[in-house]
Amino acid sequence: MAESIDLPSRLAILPFRNKVLLPGAIIRIRCTSPASVKLVEQELWQREEKGLIGILPVRDAAEIKPVAPIMSQGEGTDSLDQRSKVQGGLSDSHKLDVKNQHDVVHWHNRGVAARALHLSRGVEKPSGRVTYIVVLEGLCRFSVQELSKRGTYHTARISSLEMTRTEMEQVEQDPDFIMLSRQFKATAMELISVLEQKQKTGGRTKVLLETVPVHKLADIFVASFEISFEEQLSMLDSVDPKVRLSKATELVDRHLQSIRVAEKITQKVEGQLSKSQKEFLLRQQMRAIKEELGDNDDDEDDLAALERKMQSAEMPQNIWKHAHRELRRLKKMQPQQPGYNSSRAYLELLADLPWQKASKELELDLRAAQEHLDSDHYGLVKVKQRIIEYLAVRKLKPDARGLVLCFVGPPGVGKTSLASSIASALGRKFVRISLGGVKDEADIRGHRRTYIGSMPGRLIDGLKRVAVCNPVMLLDEIDKTGSDVRGDPASALLEVLDPEQNKTFNDHYLNVPFDLSKVIFVATANRAQPIPPPLLDRMEVIELPGYTPEEKLKIAMRHLIPRVLDQHGLSSEFLQIPEGMVQLVIQGYTREAGVRSLERNLAALARAAAVRVAEQELVPLNKGVQELSAPLIENRLAGGAEVEMEVIPMGVNNRHISNTFRITSPLVVDEAMIEKVLGPPKFDGREAADRVANPGVSVGLVWTTFGGEVQFVEATTMAGKGELHLTGQLGDVIKESAQIALTWVRARAAELGLAAAEGINLLEGRDIHIHFPAGAVPKDGPSAGVTLVTALVSLFSQKRVRSDTAMTGEMTLRGLVLPVGGIKDKILAAHRCGIKRVILPERNMKDLVEVPSSVLANLEILLAKRMEDVLEQAFDGGCPWRQHSKL
Repeated sequence: MAESIDLPSRLAILPFRNKVLLPGAIIRIRCTSPASVKLVEQELWQREEKGLIGILPVRDAAEIKPVAPIMSQGEGTDSLDQRSKVQGGLSDSHKLDVKNQHDVVHWHNRGVAARALHLSRGVEKPSGRVTYIVVLEGLCRFSVQELSKRGTYHTARISSLEMTRTEMEQVEQDPDFIMLSRQFKATAMELISVLEQKQKTGGRTKVLLETVPVHKLADIFVASFEISFEEQLSMLDSVDPKVRLSKATELVDRHLQSIRVAEKITQKVEGQLSKSQKEFLLRQQMRAIKEELGDNDDDEDDLAALERKMQSAEMPQNIWKHAHRELRRLKKMQPQQPGYNSSRAYLELLADLPWQKASKELELDLRAAQEHLDSDHYGLVKVKQRIIEYLAVRKLKPDARGLVLCFVGPPGVGKTSLASSIASALGRKFVRISLGGVKDEADIRGHRRTYIGSMPGRLIDGLKRVAVCNPVMLLDEIDKTGSDVRGDPASALLEVLDPEQNKTFNDHYLNVPFDLSKVIFVATANRAQPIPPPLLDRMEVIELPGYTPEEKLKIAMRHLIPRVLDQHGLSSEFLQIPEGMVQLVIQGYTREAGVRSLERNLAALARAAAVRVAEQELVPLNKGVQELSAPLIENRLAGGAEVEMEVIPMGVNNRHISNTFRITSPLVVDEAMIEKVLGPPKFDGREAADRVANPGVSVGLVWTTFGGEVQFVEATTMAGKGELHLTGQLGDVIKESAQIALTWVRARAAELGLAAAEGINLLEGRDIHIHFPAGAVPKDGPSAGVTLVTALVSLFSQKRVRSDTAMTGEMTLRGLVLPVGGIKDKILAAHRCGIKRVILPERNMKDLVEVPSSVLANLEILLAKRMEDVLEQAFDGGCPWRQHSKL
């Protein structure tokens, strides 16, 4: 620090609101207001290290106290009278802001000259406003003689308040000053020693005591303390070194005393901790006294009951040791202590889990199990045969490891109900766990008990609900799990579904191994593709394709209609739905793989019938009891007894109540009622014929998550530049198939009779537009290749494709027809839509074994090895231009 500073006669003034910069102190500020930014640019930034500015404290008018001299309106010189009331927004020690620009402020008449130790410039985005960060060092005090404004900031005519070297040497010889200096240094040294013990620092401060003059040390020490604004102003106004030392000694001593008080409080708190331990021992003695007196608390009774429950849970030995250790810790805790409730909930879960408790299985009778499955489900021969095989193995080897089946199929084909039937056939309890939309690994493995609100995973919670260790557990919608930053549930299921690992399944909440090997796991999915391959490898996948119309009819007559009637309070005496009407609903109102839509339509018919029945029941009741023809009332009146009211208990048979209010004749569903309730038919057998009436349209077969579907492909041509346009929300694979199809047709245009001679461009002067209807549904896959070629050939030749023919297959650039998947679902979809002929790749002939024989009997299956075979079968009378082909 320099001994003397030569101050100019005028300084630019940077105001500090409610803050004082003392000589020797260093402060960091951020300038954002236009006035302060302009000042820093002109006085510091442009002058680099030579610039000096004045720091002048200001305060709001509401905070004025007669403690120190201030410059306000009505005081000082004329120039002060004119300029003392200014509009300015100033900062604290960290930031200069303009939020209070319109407040009336008063300037202090003394300030500190400062120089910049560091300057940095920045630009705020997106406003582009320039800001400065300035590190300032206070140099010496000055007095304001006149305050004026230069542009956007203020300047002042000043006079220095620092003593000359001669004057300072005379003061240093003063005995009072020497005594105050010794007192200040002693107090400062004591403070440094205390801080050194606490923070292991203080070496640099001791160097300051030995090298810096004592009158400057006073400012440096006081600037490092948190003191009020009034005390800071008082220190700034202390021009006399003796007064300054006296005030500084007082402030340093006060800071020292506050540190000592804080140390005493800390020691007292540590004493309180040991006191709480003493109180715990006393409470333990009090508990023993209450036990002797027989005055136990309810909480103690609960803990005793919890301990008895844990003893009866039949835990394995290693888990019992862990639980008993946790119980001993719980007994030592008070109910008000943190962690008491979580520990108790944890022990209650351990006591509730079925560690050894298992369902007593029925004596396995394969014939009875087969009859049970047949009564619950129609069809599904392959699935039921696999279940019977498992039961046979269980009968021969009761300790066989758990079964892990995965039923894959479209919605509504009975995947979930099959799992329930397995549990019924085995005599086991059934628990369903839905995994659709699960993205958190903790849903499978549970949360660790360190978290607030932690809980076990869904598997452990399901076992707690069924209270047996060998249930049939359904993992529903296993293909719809996701993954994010919280983990991957599918990866957590790897341990669950592996018979070699799930013997010691570790839930994060339990933190002890649990045996899942006795659980029979059954998973369901609409598609197998989204399931990770390692997880799919641990399960036996059984595909459930859609039902044929004949199977839907049998399911409706055996299962759906009785269930719908029972759900609506009806019986066959109220409503009858003939087989012909059910078949009409299947053909005209539902084209799905499952039976859910069929059940909804049957429920709509039942609701309409319920309205008619309810209206007819009210008529006899209003006219009198004598008009009721129920046998129950006639029997009561036969004896001649007087009967005012016949009360029918709610517990009697539903059929008995129905007989009491029998209507004259049951309601039989006919076509008129179906059309009135369900509306006009949504589907008819003429759809394919109507849509293939013009050239350029072909019928394809596709596979979706809801089963097989019929997909029409439309192609048209118009004037253009030879471009290909594709629409219908298509994926990359199907777009490439369209390009391959167009290339193959253009390459063989002359051979197929589509062009008069070789080298003629089919696309000369025209564009091709191919559209896949149902544009809101995403489409992708290679199986539309042959359908696209057929549509293009039909367009160029102006020959119509046969409306009773559908096709599927991938094609190569050389015209080979490659096999595709989902053949069974696609053939069932063609059968549902009234298609009579299906063209398949020759290598897919092996897949026809899975198609029901009743469906194959109604279809003509045509096998194709090359694209020419497809075209031969797709048009009436074969391919008319076959004679031109050289292939």
